[in-house]
Amino acid sequence: MLKKVVFLDRDGVINKDSSDYIKSRQEFEFLPKSIEAIRNFTLNGFTVIIITNQSAINRGLTTLQEIMHIHEMMVETVKSRGGLIKDVFFCPHTPEEGCICRKPETGLIRKAQKKYNIDLACSAMVGDSVKDIECAKSAGCRYAVLVKTGNGKKSEKTLLKKIDLPNSLPDHVSRDLFDASHWIINRFDRHFS
Repeated sequence: MLKKVVFLDRDGVINKDSSDYIKSRQEFEFLPKSIEAIRNFTLNGFTVIIITNQSAINRGLTTLQEIMHIHEMMVETVKSRGGLIKDVFFCPHTPEEGCICRKPETGLIRKAQKKYNIDLACSAMVGDSVKDIECAKSAGCRYAVLVKTGNGKKSEKTLLKKIDLPNSLPDHVSRDLFDASHWIINRFDRHFS
């Protein structure tokens, strides 16, 4: 059974987000120190898996092929800098399609769990949205970490209003993915080593 898994949202966590969606490789730009964060996870024995909503496909704004090219470029760039992304799971559906893989639903994490026999009690998820935190909590991830990049600052304010809904609250709020990597690695060393 695979332990020490970290699920990462993509837009706003690894790369800069856009209200117009990230539709091509030219629009994809790594956030500062996000590659170093993934390398930190890799060097500390974590399996890194991307879990991302990509409704731009079904909205007709980009193609499945272009999203695949973006992911190939992202994985290769991270690899060239000493990190490893094991896999990328994405949902192409719009919210109106009611799909079970679109976060906050847990379908993408369940697919990853089934494919790699993941012990979710020994996993963490990092995201910049309320949907990411709710997905992580509903799936049974040990830690759900919100980053303040992307939509994170806005999401933090929304989450603070849900203080009476513990399933919506992050276990930690980090400045960015690099900061989150240190917090998660430290927690796992303390609790799972």
